[in-house]
Parts: sequence; C-alpha cells; structure tokens
Amino acid sequence: MNEQTAAKRWWAQAILIGGVIAAVCLPLGALGTKVGLWAFTGGFMLLAAGAVLATLASFLGVIAYIISLRKNLVAERSTVLIGIFLGVVVLGILGMQYSAASSVPPIHNISTDTVNPPQFDKIVALRTAAKANPLTYNSAELAPQQTKAYPWVKPLTLQASADEVVDRAEAVLRDMGLEIVSVNKNAGLVEATATTFWFGFKDDVAVRVQPAADGGTQVDVRSISRVGQSDLGANAARIGEILNGLSG
Repeated sequence: MNEQTAAKRWWAQAILIGGVIAAVCLPLGALGTKVGLWAFTGGFMLLAAGAVLATLASFLGVIAYIISLRKNLVAERSTVLIGIFLGVVVLGILGMQYSAASSVPPIHNISTDTVNPPQFDKIVALRTAAKANPLTYNSAELAPQQTKAYPWVKPLTLQASADEVVDRAEAVLRDMGLEIVSVNKNAGLVEATATTFWFGFKDDVAVRVQPAADGGTQVDVRSISRVGQSDLGANAARIGEILNGLSG
C-alpha cells in the first residue's frame, strides 16, 4: 500500500516542482539580466520557459486534482493545489505584461515635439558604448502612432525664466530617481537616465528648455529606450510624470 501511495505521489510532486520553477524563472530572468549574468534575450528566454512550465503546472494540475478527488488521494491534494496556484500566478503576471504590450504601439522613442525632438549630447557616447537603439526620431513613422496612443504628450509652456525651469527640471528628475547625466543651462538641456527595477533596462531622457513663441518658456521632453522594440508605454508615462512635476 505504501509503495502504491508513493508511486501515485510523484506526479503531484512534479506539478509542484514545475510551479515552483516557473515562479523562480520570472525574478531570475529579470534580475539576472540586471546584474549582467546574461543579455536581455536570455532573460526573456527564462520568462518563456516559466510560461511553459506554468501552463503545464496549471493544466496538468487541474487534471491531477480531479484524479485525487475521484480516487480519494487526500495527501496529494494540497501539493497539487500549490502547484496550480503558482502556475496561475505566473500566467497572470505574464498575461498582464502581454496585455500592456498589446494596448500600446510597439515603439520606444517618445517626444513632446515630434517635428524637432530634443537632441541628446553627453548621453550619445553612453548609448554608443552600449550599442543601444538608434537615436533617430522618424517622424513619419513614429508621430502618428505616438499621437494616437498618447495624445497628452505635448510641449509645456511655463511662465518662468529658462534658468529657473532648468533647475526645476533637474530637481524633478532627481526626485523621480533618475540619474542626472548633464545639466547645460546655456543650451537649456538636462539629460538623465532611468533604470528599471527588474531587468535594469535603461531609458534616456532629455528635457529641452527654450523661449516660447508667445512668451514664457517652452519645455519639451524626450524619452527613449536603449534596448527593445516596445516600451509598454513606459516612456510616455515618464514624460507625463515629468510634465506634471514641472507644472505642479
């Protein structure tokens, strides 16, 4: 009887182990990329592996739980349920990310000025060394997608001197946790870099300050990812937070 029970339990343990490994793949893939253990493509492969294991743990777990009910295998039920729970959680997290990616255009270069976007200075060398995405803003391709998805990403006009706005922009970026790369009051330019928590992805930001055509000071903000195609809306959200901080 004990041998039969042990023989029946291996599948319950396998489902649990699959769920645990799936759950571990998510932070491992992200943090491993952040600390440089592998490229972001390697991190995404771990996420894909986690998705496959989570799907198997959830689907096979349901079948296993039904079997445990029909055959009155009480000891296996909690093990199987934990495996199912972990699988569902992993699929839920990945599903939310997929939903976020599907709800925005696959772009990563956002600017309040789509005709003459702010240009980077000191950050150019950093992006070149990192073999980052090109800095070119293709207005014909990007502007229509950006305007449709983020119609609120527009220039900001403030009734303050350019120097004051530059100082305010630097303070806002620091408060947001960005690393300030350069501040050039003569050029009216503040450059900074944002680093994401999980994967350690870097997005570069330029805040341009110049006299407004109808008086006051106009602020334009640009945010662009160093790697990847879609930013899941992160750059537009960052620009919105910067504009809110400057106008507040």
